[in-house]
Amino acid sequence: MTSLTLAAAVALSACSTTSPDVVQRGDAQRLSQVQDATVLSVRPVTVDGSQSGVGAVAGGAVGAIAGGSVGGRREGQVVGVLGAVAGAVVGNAIERSATKEEALEIIVQLRNGERRSVIQAKGSESFSGGEAVVLITTGGKTRITRAPAVTPSVAPVAPAATPGT
Repeated sequence: MTSLTLAAAVALSACSTTSPDVVQRGDAQRLSQVQDATVLSVRPVTVDGSQSGVGAVAGGAVGAIAGGSVGGRREGQVVGVLGAVAGAVVGNAIERSATKEEALEIIVQLRNGERRSVIQAKGSESFSGGEAVVLITTGGKTRITRAPAVTPSVAPVAPAATPGT
């Protein structure tokens, strides 16, 4: 039973991520809106784990199978039901724990003076107050990343006309 529970936890932890370093397949090759902003503040937060029911169902099935094999027919049925309930509770707790994420709440000010708050999982970048960033919005989801360095473009200079031509 322990190895099945561990396998369920590993499978659940791989289900979803909100990392700003991971782009969903449906967002690839999609035009995104980009807004310049300045970081006002950053604070660590925890995004609560999900409870989709997958953990409860998996735990309930494992508990029912394990409990059903105990004793005779009647005892096996009773212990199977109890095992299913206990397994569902444990499976739900494992799912919630496995999908919990450490994140950042980043408050920014846009160039027009408006302020925005975005909560995103901790990625490879760290942010501090006063730093230039961009908000990238794709499909209703926004992530924050450091603003790329911008070098001013220089207009090409036309060659000077030579006298007598």
